Amino acid sequence: MKMLKIEVFENNVKDTTIKIPLDVLKAISRVFPKKYLSLLEAKSMGIEDLILAATNPDTSGTIVEIEDHQDNERVIISVE
Repeated sequence: MKMLKIEVFENNVKDTTIKIPLDVLKAISRVFPKKYLSLLEAKSMGIEDLILAATNPDTSGTIVEIEDHQDNERVIISVE
């Protein structure tokens, strides 16, 4: 089963990992953590774009990598 994986790094240390089965991604998109949605929206990518990319059968690996240099945070969203 394919999974959407969200990894959050603070000060280059992995802080949080979230794995969501692609089969339930649309259903739980309403409760997606707002903190990570705002990072996506800052890069002109909405949750709908993320779902579309993640559920494409040809997609694997990193979809988007976001770095916030001011807060020294990095978020990697990928499909495994």
